Amino acid sequence: MEFIVEKIGMSRTVSVPSVPVTLLKVLDMKVCEITENGKAIVAYSNGKKFNKAVEGQQKKFGLSKEFNRFATLAVANTEAGDLDVTGLTEAQVLKATFKTKGRGFSGAVKRWNFAGGRASHGHRMGRRVGSIGNCEWPGRVQPGKKMPGQYGNTNVSVKNSVISFDAETGILVVKGSIAGPNGALGKVKVAK
Repeated sequence: MEFIVEKIGMSRTVSVPSVPVTLLKVLDMKVCEITENGKAIVAYSNGKKFNKAVEGQQKKFGLSKEFNRFATLAVANTEAGDLDVTGLTEAQVLKATFKTKGRGFSGAVKRWNFAGGRASHGHRMGRRVGSIGNCEWPGRVQPGKKMPGQYGNTNVSVKNSVISFDAETGILVVKGSIAGPNGALGKVKVAK
């Protein structure tokens, strides 16, 4: 079973020793239509996106205005209606997929933890990459060379054990950290 969640932030338990936890909010979702293999088209609310395509889908499935995004997920429901979240109460391990924070075009010191040059007097090395080539053979830069470039904004999946789940508020507490900024939307899947 899969769920779309919003990352609230990190905290820790009050027990001794304390455990670092991430708080996730399971979004209110409506199951619109059950397709094959236990998959379903679900609708959820995110932002103010609204156009004729969204309006047509809302009219087709009889949804209210706030449900303006659609996704295909594996669900426990057998018919359309509110999403069944009982699977999260028994879950022990979740696989969470989020997009990491995008850092744009970054240098090698930030992106790959290169040391950079020394900061003493009389040279221009600074935070440059330095020499990147080989000798006469092979006489080219090898593929996969660590260099400056786009850093972040990639999908990262991690497995986390479930500490608790409150069905009323939809707050899911998992052990450890999860990629992405606070307020980011991601997907969690029951792994165990």
